[in-house]
Amino acid sequence: MSLFKSPEETSPAERWTIAFTVVFGAFMAVMDTSVVNVSMPHMMGSFGTDLSAVTWVATSYSIAEIIMVTMSGWWSALLGRKNFYLASFALFTVGSVLCGTATTFPQMIIYRVIQGIGGGALIPVSQAILRETFPPAQQGIAMALYGMGVVLAPALGPICGGWLTDMWGWPWIFYINVPVCAVGMVLTMKFVHDPPYLRRGIRFVDWLGIGLLTVFLTGMQVVLERGQEEQWFDSTLIRYWTVATLLSLVVLIFWEWRCKEPVVNLRVFKDKNLVLGSVMGLIFGVSLFGTTFVLPQFTQKILGYPAFESGLALAPRAMVLMIFMPVAGWAYQKVGAKPLVMAGITIIVWSYYDLMQLSVQAGFFDLVPPLLIMGVGMPFMFVPLSTVSLCTVDRSLVTDASSIYTLARRVGGNIGYSLVAVLLDRGITSHRTYLADHVSALDPTSQEYLAKLAQALQAKGASALQASQLALGLLEKKLMRQATMLAYNDISFIFGCLFFLLVPMVFYLPGKAQVLALAGKKKSKS
Repeated sequence: MSLFKSPEETSPAERWTIAFTVVFGAFMAVMDTSVVNVSMPHMMGSFGTDLSAVTWVATSYSIAEIIMVTMSGWWSALLGRKNFYLASFALFTVGSVLCGTATTFPQMIIYRVIQGIGGGALIPVSQAILRETFPPAQQGIAMALYGMGVVLAPALGPICGGWLTDMWGWPWIFYINVPVCAVGMVLTMKFVHDPPYLRRGIRFVDWLGIGLLTVFLTGMQVVLERGQEEQWFDSTLIRYWTVATLLSLVVLIFWEWRCKEPVVNLRVFKDKNLVLGSVMGLIFGVSLFGTTFVLPQFTQKILGYPAFESGLALAPRAMVLMIFMPVAGWAYQKVGAKPLVMAGITIIVWSYYDLMQLSVQAGFFDLVPPLLIMGVGMPFMFVPLSTVSLCTVDRSLVTDASSIYTLARRVGGNIGYSLVAVLLDRGITSHRTYLADHVSALDPTSQEYLAKLAQALQAKGASALQASQLALGLLEKKLMRQATMLAYNDISFIFGCLFFLLVPMVFYLPGKAQVLALAGKKKSKS
């Protein structure tokens, strides 16, 4: 006899208990993607590695996580979704403990892979469970809760990581997961149950699909995360992985469409709303994760903040996100997806326009208003997209569809990281070249500026020769700072323009009446 209760049979107390249980699971898994970023300098000292090597602490987790995100539907059918979810929780907890006890760099990489394998399934399975726990009239609220987990986590990761590292050392960014996961596992065992309509059992193990998927996602992660550092196609490593990624993707698509029990159920792409939501979610991921990456860099390089304070720069956006997620969930039930998504696009573009106006004289309170505006706009996109993407998917395929939607957003995040790295590097070079053309020994303004600077340095005790050399060095530093600021402004402009690509897609989203009609049909069939 199934212990699963339909949304109508579930009491409000049980419903909210399940919601917070699965949201915490998703939150911890997503936060561990970014929580290590501010702790990497400390790990470099502990393991005796350089910055290039230590970044694999983040990359190895991302590769393992994204593979499991994509395979969540298949594993749910193989083990049963509740069993798979509990096993993932347990593996994530074990991986966290092992990471905290790592004494060598190879150990850390292996343990992060274990942690990523456990964490990957927590994200899409959480979304699928939430979809089945709340009735159609509360789907917006359900996705708002989900959004509070997966959208807040990247913003809070650097803050929590910096605080824990400063207070108790970097191992505690992993140990902190243990009590939260333990509570999550107990609540999952008691309150979460598999619905009877889920696909169960695997008669054929798609080994070829698993191999192709692993090569494709690993190659994609390596290319996107390491490309800029390796100088892209000047590197043999990047060329090799690019070819391997593209070939494995083509063969994977060809094979999975024809496989009777594919490891990745590409047939869910027959659903128009899932395809539309995934494409829009990918662009949203570029913005969310791209700004999460670039803003701490901006505050460190331009404003001169230390690592922890640079993480705190994202706090205003995180706080407003938390406040407006429930508001967006409530508004979705009232007006539907189209008006909310259009409002979200408008508000986010406005925030990027304000970020474009920042200069090297900017302070923390110049940064706060555009971040507050962005924090208002993002929930109005995330909640309706997360809800609409799965609204027409067959109930038995919700976990598969949620995996695809999550993958799209994560790929968008990886593209965002890479795009920021490329735009920043190229932008600094081009702007420095342009500015240098207007600064020369023959330019009267430059001569006057250098003369005044040299005089000030001589007044501090420097010799004439030293003062002249120091003045040139300070001028070069100022030039680079201005070029870097202009590059950040360019990134804000490009990210803002990306959202204009979404405007035509908004008109293809289902309206409120259509979503309610589809929900009614599903209910009558059940």
